Amino acid sequence: MEYHIKNPDLAPGGRHRIEWAEQEMPVLRGIRAKFAQERPLAGTRISGCLHITTETANLARTLQAGGADVVLCASNPLSTQDDVAAALVAYDEIPVYAIKGEDNETYYGHIRAALDQRPHITMDDGADLVSTIHKSRRELLEEIVGGTEETTTGVIRLRAMAQQGELAFPVVAVNDALTKHMFDNRYGTGQSTLDGVIRATNTLIAGKNLVVAGYGWCSKGIAMRAKGLGANVIVTEVDPLKALEAVMDGFRVMPMLEAARIGDIFISATGDINVIDTHHIQVMKDGALVANSGHFNVEINIPGLARLAARPPRKVREFVDQYELPDGRRINLLGEGRLINLAAAEGHPASVMDMSFANQALSAAYMLNHAGKLENAVYPVPADVDREIARIKLAAMGIQIDTLTPEQDKYLNSWEEGT
Repeated sequence: MEYHIKNPDLAPGGRHRIEWAEQEMPVLRGIRAKFAQERPLAGTRISGCLHITTETANLARTLQAGGADVVLCASNPLSTQDDVAAALVAYDEIPVYAIKGEDNETYYGHIRAALDQRPHITMDDGADLVSTIHKSRRELLEEIVGGTEETTTGVIRLRAMAQQGELAFPVVAVNDALTKHMFDNRYGTGQSTLDGVIRATNTLIAGKNLVVAGYGWCSKGIAMRAKGLGANVIVTEVDPLKALEAVMDGFRVMPMLEAARIGDIFISATGDINVIDTHHIQVMKDGALVANSGHFNVEINIPGLARLAARPPRKVREFVDQYELPDGRRINLLGEGRLINLAAAEGHPASVMDMSFANQALSAAYMLNHAGKLENAVYPVPADVDREIARIKLAAMGIQIDTLTPEQDKYLNSWEEGT
């Protein structure tokens, strides 16, 4: 078995952490037990470009239990947990190509290695796998049944490909499942992003002016958690509906250039480029903390920041690069501008990834069941799958809910009765 990881000796510690996460993933455990009996993925080759974390490990083991041959590579150079990668290789015999801190050349080399198994199904976290196939590995297309995509950023890329007629196989937008974006994006990103900022800086959030760029599901979670920690939260937006929602939720809303003058901490989570740009950086306070929780490290104009600086940055803490401007002001870039929750912390808690990865596993089975029947487009997770995952999650939490009576069901499906 070929693989490329940092250190095989880290495997025992990784195994313990994978098992710890598994305790918080009852939905995925149930799917794994069912997969082990039914083997719906038997003979299927799956290449996954995902964050190599304890939660992803449990997804990979679930796919393997269903009969799949799984190969993993990292979807972000700083998101790999090296002990987890080692454990997957040592104990589960799953080839992994991922090393925390890998350079771009290694990163794309790992993607190519994961594609060398000629996958039937792709699993992406940002669409780099799909993008690479379409750009330089088109010989693989004839064997690919379909794919799944985990992130907002990736779904945006895939929809652009579909609209331009470039997407060559169907993909399920796992990110858009309600049991994914309403919980993973909001509660998972909200908590883990603040966790990453705090671990990287050991700063007190209470009393700070914290600027959140965007007000999608991820940014809502960040704003909510920052408010809970005592921050004065400011939201910037380009969408008037989302901006209005942020106002109604009790947050200050203003343009980024205005917020840049008063912010202490900046967090971007929009999926777009140069959301925090040089003209914003030029007016920031001395000591400003700048972080990103969007998938790619393009939301902060890092090359522009480097050009503004009087000298190369100093690494003042493990995940803090300090840029000094000519007038002496210091701008602190966290986690190299990459996903701060995975660069400096451990990513989302397992309990929310339980639902997200349940969607991944069931979507892979859905793709196989509908092989050859779907157009080359981006598809939602089936609504019945979404609701079943929520039902199982509630049951695992010991929570019961009401069911419709026959009378109520009939009323909701009729039009005759009125006032």
